[in-house]
Amino acid sequence: MVKVFIDGSEGTTGLRIFERFEKRNDIEILKISSELRKDPTEVSKFINASDVTFLCLPDAAAKEAVTLCTNDKTVIIDASTAHRTEPGWAYGFPELSAEHREAIRTGKRIAVPGCYASGFVSLVYPLVKAGILPKDYPLSCFAASGYSGGGKNLIAQYEDSERDAQYSSARMYGWSQSHKHLREMKAITGIEREPLFCPFTTDYYSGMMVQLPLYTELLSRKVTAAEVQQCLADHYKGEKFIHVNPLGAEADKGNVLYSNEMSGRDDLTIYVTGNEDRIVVASSFDNLGKGASGAAIQCFNIVLGVDEATGLNV
Repeated sequence: MVKVFIDGSEGTTGLRIFERFEKRNDIEILKISSELRKDPTEVSKFINASDVTFLCLPDAAAKEAVTLCTNDKTVIIDASTAHRTEPGWAYGFPELSAEHREAIRTGKRIAVPGCYASGFVSLVYPLVKAGILPKDYPLSCFAASGYSGGGKNLIAQYEDSERDAQYSSARMYGWSQSHKHLREMKAITGIEREPLFCPFTTDYYSGMMVQLPLYTELLSRKVTAAEVQQCLADHYKGEKFIHVNPLGAEADKGNVLYSNEMSGRDDLTIYVTGNEDRIVVASSFDNLGKGASGAAIQCFNIVLGVDEATGLNV
């Protein structure tokens, strides 16, 4: 039995991880009492008694929690922003390359990608690697998410029976261009500048779509939408968690896509469409699945050496 401790088990991501583990018989959950869950001495005991600890905490608390691990055997999987670009931490998106998957398999410190960042990285990394997307391209990224991505407070605001009418409309934010995922989006893909990032949430619980518009004349070479689709399909060939749709797959859905279509799932699907001048690539997934707890458990499964999809919905 693998001993697992979830530090921050009362938050959205922690609760989802705990729920996914309830039906598994290969792990033992170490449960800390509620009144002691913020006591460093007690938390340290649980971290060091575990084989794997999940950190589902604010950044500062996650950094502090790592210092409480005093042995060289406990694997820490951090779902916060704190360590995603830190040296010595494996980036928890195994489909990017064989090196990423191996770093997760052998690592003791694993950082789970951010939700928006997962969608962005899934599109940009392969295109940069293939030499299609130049590293200095002035990227724009538009993304819609369910309100659960905002955590407990935002969930409560949206689900309040007496909520303000404004919560029935799109909630656009990130105006200062300082969203916490930007550093990760740049560092992991190797691009030279942070993208112009425009996210919004609206009145549905979970699901996310990240869109990346591209001018073909600004790419490293003139390519068609079909070539972009083929590049992404080749990169993710054989992957259980990433599916690249045929070119123009949105036509089968009446040329309309909904950002909650992957709600409740742990995989990610990619669309490619456009014309000879402008191409749009988009990733659709659950912000609580491949964008959070699902990705964390996928990394956990890799560490254990079991099927990556164990306990997940793909």
